Amino acid sequence: QVQLVEFGGGLVQAGGSLRLSCVASGRTFSSYAMGWFRQAPGKEREFVAAIGWSGQTYLQGSARGRFTISRANAKNTVYLQMNSLKPEDTAVYYCAAGNVNYNYFSDNAYDYWGQGTQVTVSS
Repeated sequence: QVQLVEFGGGLVQAGGSLRLSCVASGRTFSSYAMGWFRQAPGKEREFVAAIGWSGQTYLQGSARGRFTISRANAKNTVYLQMNSLKPEDTAVYYCAAGNVNYNYFSDNAYDYWGQGTQVTVSS
């Protein structure tokens, strides 16, 4: 069993930056793929970014060039650095973990989820 806790959400003006952190319990963190998803009001949850156990990264199209995902296995932590934020990035951001080998973009591929952290970008 893995428990995930997200940190770092908040209110920021358009063009600003935030760094989200997700801390995982358990001793097998390094073997999991980690993902970030988000859900805006009235919309379905969508993929934002993922990082495999080997460190390979995947980003949603709108996140490329603005967001960076990274992991620190020694700290059981995955990060999402978000720059040049836009009002349309406003959502609850969720961290996820799973034994994902290829379908990083699907939330069905992940087994464990955090409670989410709110990100609000004002215009």
